[in-house]
Formats: sequence, C-alpha cells, structure tokens
Amino acid sequence: MSRLLLLIAIAAVVYLLIKSYRKNLPRQDQAVAEDMVRCAHCGVHLPKGESVQDDGHSFCSARHRDAYRK
Repeated sequence: MSRLLLLIAIAAVVYLLIKSYRKNLPRQDQAVAEDMVRCAHCGVHLPKGESVQDDGHSFCSARHRDAYRK
C-alpha cells in the first residue's frame, strides 16, 4: 500500500513540475494579420506583402501584371 502512495506522490510531483515548466515557457507570438488584396487579372486574394504592385493595382504574379497591361 505504501508503494502505491509513493508512486502516486511521484506522479503528482512530476505532473506539477511539467505544468510549472509549460507555464513559464515564452508564448509564440501569433503572426501579425496582413491586409489581403485581390489580383486585378484573375481575382485571387493574397496577402499584400506577396503581391506585385503596379499603377495602383495588385497582382498575384508578374505574368498577370503583364497580361493586365495588354
């Protein structure tokens, strides 16, 4: 019976140590939301940072920018 209580006590200590360790870990920052733009040629939506900008329009690729100009 005493061995069972000892095992339960050890499990409780390990659980509390793991819980304390996880609580002290730095949280990973979530990605900052970025504005979405629509390709003027095909209409696909993509993050503004990944788009190709030209003459006030947004495009998903240089090929679509060139096709839109024609």
